[in-house]
Amino acid sequence: MANYFDRGRAQEISEKVLALSNADQARVNLNSGETGNTRFAVNQISTAGDVFNATLVVTSAFGNRVASATTNSFDDEALERVVRTSEQLAQLIPEDPEYMGELGPQEYQDVDMVASSTANLTPAERARAITAVTEPAAEQGLLSTGYLSHNTGQSSVATSGGLFAYQDRSLVTFTTTVRTPDGTGSGWAGGGSKDWNDLDLGDIGERAIEKAIRSRSPRAVEPGRWTVILEPTAVSNMISRMMFSLNARFADEGRSFFSKEGGGNKIGEKFLDDRVTIYTDPADARLAPNLFNGQGLPNRRMDWVQNGVLQNLAYSRYWASQQGVDPTGFVSGYYMEGGDASLQDMIASTERGLLLTRLWYIRSVDPRTILFTGLTRDGTFLIENGQISHAVKNLRWNESPVFMLNNLEELGAPVPVSPTESGGTSPTVMVPPIKVRDFNFTSISDAV
Repeated sequence: MANYFDRGRAQEISEKVLALSNADQARVNLNSGETGNTRFAVNQISTAGDVFNATLVVTSAFGNRVASATTNSFDDEALERVVRTSEQLAQLIPEDPEYMGELGPQEYQDVDMVASSTANLTPAERARAITAVTEPAAEQGLLSTGYLSHNTGQSSVATSGGLFAYQDRSLVTFTTTVRTPDGTGSGWAGGGSKDWNDLDLGDIGERAIEKAIRSRSPRAVEPGRWTVILEPTAVSNMISRMMFSLNARFADEGRSFFSKEGGGNKIGEKFLDDRVTIYTDPADARLAPNLFNGQGLPNRRMDWVQNGVLQNLAYSRYWASQQGVDPTGFVSGYYMEGGDASLQDMIASTERGLLLTRLWYIRSVDPRTILFTGLTRDGTFLIENGQISHAVKNLRWNESPVFMLNNLEELGAPVPVSPTESGGTSPTVMVPPIKVRDFNFTSISDAV
């Protein structure tokens, strides 16, 4: 079983630290856990490691003068030292006019987010599992690389106001890129979940191998506006950019797409296709979301978009107090409702378009339109007359998830994916594959 502080031990350490405090108010953030990873390249394991780490952060406040200090030592002398350091720092710095004080007791969801299959995952088991990708790749003369990462640990928050929040959780992700020896073909596949048993490495490897073989010797197609089918990981790459733009303060201050002309925000306005509904829910164990933030504020179910209408924006404690409303939950993992079309249905219904496996090197262009730029990667294919005809060279795109979700044609069933470009562990998102029209490509890239 993974090595981390259980609820009793976390509370014991936190109360010990708070008892040492001389500040007007104090907060203790404690995180601990065990992380394991195995990396492979050229069909062989190259590195593997397992790390246990624990970090304690003490925040001290004298009036509105607030500062924090951190330690990863837990003997009495170290705990005393980190408390005094945070207090000394707090006495030195200017007042923070937005400091809201520490929270008192709160109520939290009780969700089981630890999967024993992930918590008990060993280096030997990781090594055996990876052969489900490396051996078939080698047998077909292909080169596989990849990364398997998992974490099981806890986070907790305690305050001098009597709050104690505790959450433990497992997360695991696996991604692989398979290339052809001539360097012209590349295929990617991956997945993420809280439960190791949810990941079928054989299936993931088979998909990456198939894409690598099909993507050999790509041809160039003209940039412009294309009908595009995005696989779920590519969808999450775009939707996540919009989800992290749902900041009420930015909108109310006129700094985001969700700012309303003349003042205020767009809550209640329709801004996407009727079929788009997205929510977050800390009670949904599939998403393994954060149950509270670093201040101990509880997360709660939030309907962000319903049938294309903006339902909510995220209000922090400070901004909620300024606007005379209650603070909201926040985005941590999310679920986007889908439809009944399969990926094959979407391809079959496309006269001429592109199939995208995933998006890469995504950077912001304009926050007022949530416009981003990036590249396609590891499996970009031309569809002609309802069939994949051949691989195409990668393309640079300039596109907004808002524009994209107003050009929807078909949606499939949501599946869990890891939304990070790097394949690192993070709360899961569940999104469908989608087909959209007029996706904007600006140039060809020679990158494989």
